[in-house]
Amino acid sequence: MKYNTAVKRLVLPDYGRNIQNMVDYCVSIEDRNERNRCANTIINIMGNMFPHLRDVNDFKHILWDHLAIMSDFKLDVDYPYDIIRKENLYKRPAQLPYNNSRITYRHYGKTLEQMILKATEMEDGTQKNVLIKLLANQMKKLFIIWNKDSVDDHKILKDLYELSGGKINLNEDTYKLIESKDFHNRSNNNKKSYARTGR
Repeated sequence: MKYNTAVKRLVLPDYGRNIQNMVDYCVSIEDRNERNRCANTIINIMGNMFPHLRDVNDFKHILWDHLAIMSDFKLDVDYPYDIIRKENLYKRPAQLPYNNSRITYRHYGKTLEQMILKATEMEDGTQKNVLIKLLANQMKKLFIIWNKDSVDDHKILKDLYELSGGKINLNEDTYKLIESKDFHNRSNNNKKSYARTGR
């Protein structure tokens, strides 16, 4: 009995040993027309193994690339696509540029900072006021999650003023945010609701 440990390693294990054996046999066929027919048959079998991927862009192209890879690029057939080159197979992709922009307050996050700047660009009116109120309450919620304690509105409105570049200046005497205990109550109610319904 021949064990898998005694045979050569599979290049693409997802296709299994039988497909690899078919590819090896296809490479050994001398007649080019017969070799082309064999390659197309293998491609069809490979495609049938992953029917859920048929809607993926360039699915057939990917299969032909895989066929070439499994043959160690020795399969000389009429490829319907420009297949991947062997030297590009192990080429390292270009490094992704990382956004190194500084976050003023990490507990608020970069997205909230960007939304505050967007709010400063809006025309004065109801929409802007509603957005600012939502942002201020979200800041308080995020601060409580980070600090696990209560926080006074003065701190939140001061941070909002700073993050907006001084363009959003709210008076804490007239501008009231949601109470800290309300955040906790909502959170507890959501947990109880989830425990009862599972959603």
